[in-house]
Amino acid sequence: MNTFATPLSADEAIDALKRGVEAVGLRVVAHINGQANAKLIGQEVPADQILEIFRPDFAIRVWEACKPAGHDIPLRIHVYDDQGTTKVACRMPGTVFAAFDSPALDAIGAELDALFAQILAQVPQA
Repeated sequence: MNTFATPLSADEAIDALKRGVEAVGLRVVAHINGQANAKLIGQEVPADQILEIFRPDFAIRVWEACKPAGHDIPLRIHVYDDQGTTKVACRMPGTVFAAFDSPALDAIGAELDALFAQILAQVPQA
């Protein structure tokens, strides 16, 4: 797991990550906002948000390379509060896909690793 602290707030980190996703040509498939969801039931929780990221052409390539790997897409970046510090965590695509022992999937993972590294670089580290 690639995890680091950032001086940004969770919302600022999410905004930076979204800009990074757009810049590399991927898409935010879903933005799961734990605080907002908890607030709907009258609860306050520390920051906990997830971006699900992918793109249809990559999905087709993953399915063609190894259909069971479809379970692990879209890929995720988790932004959360850890005792007052905002953290960003991401299991890199190559690591996610390595479990399937597929050379074609490994190549896709390596391609996506480069894109995810660019996305994560949009968030300054503390």
